[in-house]
Amino acid sequence: MANTAQSKKRARQSEAAYAVNKARRSRIRTFLRKVEEALASGNQDAAALALKSAQPELARGVSKGVLHKNTVARKMSRLSSRVKAIASV
Repeated sequence: MANTAQSKKRARQSEAAYAVNKARRSRIRTFLRKVEEALASGNQDAAALALKSAQPELARGVSKGVLHKNTVARKMSRLSSRVKAIASV
């Protein structure tokens, strides 16, 4: 349990940051789910549009420190290659 005023404040700040980061992660996952659903439907235009809207959210997750930059780069790369693969099929 926090004893000093400083540690009590840090605990409050930590809770607030946790709530914000949790909301950001949830928002990012929603955008990723929309891309996955568009890919599953097989509609290349819808998938490309969903990916285009998800990319800024992923980048924002990196800039806010919610996700690691390599994780986001890997996700974007894999999703874009899957969207591109639909066009060739």
